[in-house]
Amino acid sequence: MLAQTGLGEAEAARLLAARGPLQPPATSRSTASIVRANVFTLFNLILVVFGGLTLAFADWRDSLFLGIVVFNSGIGIVQEVRAKRALDRLAALVAPAAAVVRDGRERELPVEEVVVGDLVRLAPGDQLVADGTLAEAQGLALDESILTGESATVTRTVGEEVRSGSFTVEGTGAFVVSAVGPDSYAERLAGEARRFRHARSPLERALNRLLLILVGAMVPLGVMLGYSLYHRHESTREAISTATAGVVTLVPEGLILLTSLTFAVAALKLARRGALVQQLNAIESLASADVVCLDKTGTLTRAGLRVVSAVPDSLGELLGRYAASAPARNPTLAAIAAAFPAGAETPEASVPFSSSRRWSALRLGSETYVLGAPDLLPLDGRAARAADEAAHGRRVLALARAEALPVDGELPPGLEPLGLVVLAEELRGDARAAVEFLLAEGVSLQVLSGDAPETVAAIAADAGIPSSGPPLAGDALPEEPGALRDALAGVSVVGRIAPEGKRLVVEALRGGGRYVAMVGDGVNDVPALKAANLAIAQGTGSDMTRAVSDIVLVKGDFATVPPMVHEGRQVLRNLQRVAKLFVTKSVFAAFLILTVGVTPTSYPFLPRHLTLASSLTIGIPAFFLALAPSSGPWRPEGFLREVARFSIPAGVAAGLGVVSAYLFALNVLGFPLESARTVATTVLVLVGLSLVYFLEAGGRRVRNAAVLTLCGLLLAAYVLVLILPFTRSFFALASPTFGIVACSLGGAALAVGGLLLMDFGRARV
Repeated sequence: MLAQTGLGEAEAARLLAARGPLQPPATSRSTASIVRANVFTLFNLILVVFGGLTLAFADWRDSLFLGIVVFNSGIGIVQEVRAKRALDRLAALVAPAAAVVRDGRERELPVEEVVVGDLVRLAPGDQLVADGTLAEAQGLALDESILTGESATVTRTVGEEVRSGSFTVEGTGAFVVSAVGPDSYAERLAGEARRFRHARSPLERALNRLLLILVGAMVPLGVMLGYSLYHRHESTREAISTATAGVVTLVPEGLILLTSLTFAVAALKLARRGALVQQLNAIESLASADVVCLDKTGTLTRAGLRVVSAVPDSLGELLGRYAASAPARNPTLAAIAAAFPAGAETPEASVPFSSSRRWSALRLGSETYVLGAPDLLPLDGRAARAADEAAHGRRVLALARAEALPVDGELPPGLEPLGLVVLAEELRGDARAAVEFLLAEGVSLQVLSGDAPETVAAIAADAGIPSSGPPLAGDALPEEPGALRDALAGVSVVGRIAPEGKRLVVEALRGGGRYVAMVGDGVNDVPALKAANLAIAQGTGSDMTRAVSDIVLVKGDFATVPPMVHEGRQVLRNLQRVAKLFVTKSVFAAFLILTVGVTPTSYPFLPRHLTLASSLTIGIPAFFLALAPSSGPWRPEGFLREVARFSIPAGVAAGLGVVSAYLFALNVLGFPLESARTVATTVLVLVGLSLVYFLEAGGRRVRNAAVLTLCGLLLAAYVLVLILPFTRSFFALASPTFGIVACSLGGAALAVGGLLLMDFGRARV
């Protein structure tokens, strides 16, 4: 009886109270994880070590950079926690639920309310939320790849054990729960499902390479500087001050933090639009995508279907019986049941619908019926009608009577045609605008659908998706990746394609160097979602598609994708430009160590000078500019090359200007060390603000004026530091005189002039 009625509500309540509440599965990074990611980094460790040495053996004012570390990390933590809370609220809307039978009635419950002994029903796309033993199984096939690593589906029968972490691919069933919560895999479902396919994005890989290069350069340069100080027998105070000034400037302390911060802010913006970002790098991946593969139903068209007609009209009664009696009801059967209401019968046997077979079967009384694609079943003179309806974008299914229930997935011979049912989909009102935007951004679209090629092509053309050739049929596609890429060239529609065929298309496109995003909502899209660079699931889709995806469109609205692309590309354009400022600072620091640090000449800066200059020319501008609106192309390839084209000449030019002015003031004009260091700091501020303007000023007057205003305010802040006695004394700067100002302007002019002579403007974008 348990397989029919499940637990009683009173017994379930008693078991739930005895067990106690369970923590729901994590839907985003924990707060502790966010804190660790923002605080415990290699560069923060370097800064803390040098800060501690400065506090212990040198002037405490030279450890100001520790405050910047705390400030930057604090901002990153606050923004990421805000994004986490917004994402957690969205995740609750698409959290998995269990179809539990209690007292003979089926009801949906949150995963944390399921108890041992519950009877849980399964339908295609459902995830198993607990461990248990199968009590019912009708053509049940599970995806257990998260548990076993095997991608092939596994057929399960009554009496076999099933475990959370699996997904229902085909068929229906029910299992009795034997373990739930911490005793099963349920708490790790969402994380495991995504973790196995998560890959580094292009920007992450580029930043990792950049950091390896900088760390690789930092070690020998630091050793050279340290040996030089030791060889010169400098005092402990002077040695630590100089080493700190040299090494700390090499550290791009805010770059990684700024990256995670901008991704978190972008995720927060997308959450407000109804998009749940399950991987922060998904924002960048979407911006990098140059081809989007998508299903027709639920993406270009609305998820619901309506019956247009039954051919002949008298077929409606039989179709209604079939739909009402089917154990598992997909959207097609739901539309038929709504159009032709009928009483449900208990079928003697059934074969559930499979996207790979493209048909289902029921035995009602003494009769067996098969409902499926019209190209698989006899049509009895209705082939022309089916073809005409498909050409006009309608979905057509055929119904036939069989002598026996199909066995081993093979249709029996002697099928008797009974008629057709014609269903219609409605193009989403915003589909054309979304398609137009993506095409204008250089993103090509590939429609992959299980429907007839003519049907899919009609919908795609209506949505404005161009194609240079006729639609392709999935069963005729070549399997060899190169030949498949050739077949897809210029063709944007593939119909009658099986789930594995979608995966092969995605893999072929990736193999050709394309960055592929896949949008899907059904179980048949899961193989392709796993294979794509970026997986996007409709919030109205199955548990399985949502669990393996990087982004979930909570409202199932494809029109959300264009603003996501825009947001991602804005973030990446800004990060690419801001990264150039951080790397320029590192190149400048290396230049100083090689030209002054290894000589007996006093170092041009104290650590507090560099903290002041870096804050005004990099830290504050980067914080604003990384989140500002931007336009122009984004090129994910060649990121390091673009950064190097700007940063190396900029860092060298800044170094030449600073060193020339510093040595001229110190050795030619005979300035005292404090005045010469004031010249060096002033040159660095002037050149740094010039670089900000070079990077950020574009063709638009409003943007140019905004950037110029920002630079002017930051320069005014520096002048205020020089004028006010307290700040001037705190930063160990000299009162500005005509000689200091003239020498500083000369050094800045030398640096900026050198950049212009090197045709520096070509390296700005």
